[in-house]
Amino acid sequence: MSLSGLLESIGEYALLMKQVLTPPDRAREFFKEFLKELYKLGVTSIWLVVLISFFIGAVIVVQLALNLNYPFLPSYTVGVVSREIILLEFSSTIMCLILSGKVGSNIASEIGTMRITEQIDALEVMGVNSANYLILPKIMAFIVFIPVLVVFSIFVGLMGGYLMCALTGNPPVATYIYGLRAFFREFFIWYSIAKSMIFGFIISSVSAYFGYTVQGGALDVGKASTDSVVINSVLILMADLVFTQLVMG
Repeated sequence: MSLSGLLESIGEYALLMKQVLTPPDRAREFFKEFLKELYKLGVTSIWLVVLISFFIGAVIVVQLALNLNYPFLPSYTVGVVSREIILLEFSSTIMCLILSGKVGSNIASEIGTMRITEQIDALEVMGVNSANYLILPKIMAFIVFIPVLVVFSIFVGLMGGYLMCALTGNPPVATYIYGLRAFFREFFIWYSIAKSMIFGFIISSVSAYFGYTVQGGALDVGKASTDSVVINSVLILMADLVFTQLVMG
């Protein structure tokens, strides 16, 4: 993509968000759509978050136990380091990268299909702000629910590590739990939740932009869905660096 094309896309995205981020015309309809999206984008993602978090939490503990086995390091270091990895990066950043594939492609393909089948044109003919009606409930639902997914991910990830300690005894369960509690900073939980909400906005709004502006046929919808996942991944990593530097630096 050329520089002019990039600037044009940024401008289109900004104009679309100006349409989207306005008070809905009908609060009752918005709330109904909001609840639907809450289930479709959030609740249906719980199983994926739980599954991945459990195994990643277990793998983190196994790797740390093998690679931090030095006499000068206390054995509870495994618990401390695994907690910090899960809290600071995995349950917010890495999990959002994974969710951008599921949620982002879902949003882009759904709205893109409505665009090429002229359903969005029909809404605009009826005088409906189609961008606000279709996109705002998705953005709000995902931003509201993503802290729940982060909390699930943190809890299940730590439980995965706990189970590995119980099965292997390296480190002992009591030592692992002591490490989880040692030097704990509550701020890290709020940091992770705040960061994930920013990523939730990026995933839902960028995916909606790619779907809303798609042109052509079914192949173009697939391309828009793929492009949305790629761009979301890049933006999440960039936002992670900037947010971390501003808050933790």
